[in-house]
Amino acid sequence: MADGQRFPYTPIQNVRGELLLRPALTITLARENQFVTVSGLLDTGADVNVLPYHLGIKLGAVWDEHRLLAGLSGNLANYETRDIVLSSTIGEFKSVQLAFAWVRTETVPLILGQVNFFMEFDVCFFRSRSLFEISLKPG
Repeated sequence: MADGQRFPYTPIQNVRGELLLRPALTITLARENQFVTVSGLLDTGADVNVLPYHLGIKLGAVWDEHRLLAGLSGNLANYETRDIVLSSTIGEFKSVQLAFAWVRTETVPLILGQVNFFMEFDVCFFRSRSLFEISLKPG
């Protein structure tokens, strides 16, 4: 990949206390003059980016000021969801706007999904080497 940056898989503890390697990376999210740096899980099976409730609050967002979204599926189907667009910076890449389904629960990690993380970045997974490479979409 041209101009790609490599990141190691991250050990994440599951509910049974086991450490599992997952493709997670550090991302800085910004809204107005508020910033938060968190770990985001790359999930090729997720239709959308997902933002846990507390991160939106830390960024100064007001829940009722954001548009209600049609519900998510799977284990998030029972939670109210709002839309939010945040400036997002990863590694040495320029900032990009990422759209999130802001979910009113704390039971979900920050998820980077098809819309629109994988529309802004090309990603190549090297699981056997416990790393992945990201490059900003051309153009």
